[in-house]
Amino acid sequence: MKRLPIFLLIILCFVLSAAAQQRPLITEDVDITPEGSFQISAGVDFLQNAKFPLSGLKGDLTRVGVLHGRIGFAPNVEIQIEGTIQNYLAINSAQMPSTIPLAINGNSTNDTGDFTLSTKIKLRNETENLPAVGFKFGVQLPNSNQASGIGTNQVNAFGKVLLQKKFGKRPGYDPRLNVFGNLGIGILTAPLERFTQNDVLLYGAAGIFRLNKRINIASEINGRHNTRSGDAPLGTESISEFRIGTQVKASKLRFDTAAIFGLTRYSPRTGVTFGVTYQSPNVFTTAK
Repeated sequence: MKRLPIFLLIILCFVLSAAAQQRPLITEDVDITPEGSFQISAGVDFLQNAKFPLSGLKGDLTRVGVLHGRIGFAPNVEIQIEGTIQNYLAINSAQMPSTIPLAINGNSTNDTGDFTLSTKIKLRNETENLPAVGFKFGVQLPNSNQASGIGTNQVNAFGKVLLQKKFGKRPGYDPRLNVFGNLGIGILTAPLERFTQNDVLLYGAAGIFRLNKRINIASEINGRHNTRSGDAPLGTESISEFRIGTQVKASKLRFDTAAIFGLTRYSPRTGVTFGVTYQSPNVFTTAK
């Protein structure tokens, strides 16, 4: 299982002659990658005062190789894979003793991020008065090593409904305003409690405003909410963040950047993300 991210990286690099959801946002839209096309995005995140309640670590987190790849499997279906090649944490403080055994030397630690495999289905197209509707479901794989203090090394599953409405459409242009949102359930394994899970509410609300043909403004609120009446099991706490940034088109690429602001107790305080997105032509059509 630990070799999976390396294998995925090789695949993603191979299709790079091949962008992903609406980076720098993490809320999912309903749009499907054209059948036979690959998309891939890659980015870097810098987060201040990131918190890891399971291990008790706090510090500044750098995510290198934040990848999101997808392929159009059918006219209304796409397959996605996403995850982080490497997380680096500069430790500012640590709970003593930790609730789990840690294997850390010095004041920093690093680890592979957990990768997620998912499927998105477009259930209905947008109409003049009603939004497009989709559904996304998937599973998060336990690629991380909990002894590094960053990941939980658990299998988690999720499903969510997707809604999207576009305004101000013009031929040859992105819509003037693209609004989309998510609502669903995440089933998170409780790392320290046998036969226990925490069902959290997943949510996201996002918008992309076109300034001109090359530049968009993007913003969102996205997170998960603990549905238990008391405290959540360690490693399954409520987290939420606000993002605001830009998308800039240049040639066949789309560059993006955004500021990140944590909204809950266990969210990072602030951060910034940078990335790039590229979409391939339809490989099946090209092959003909």
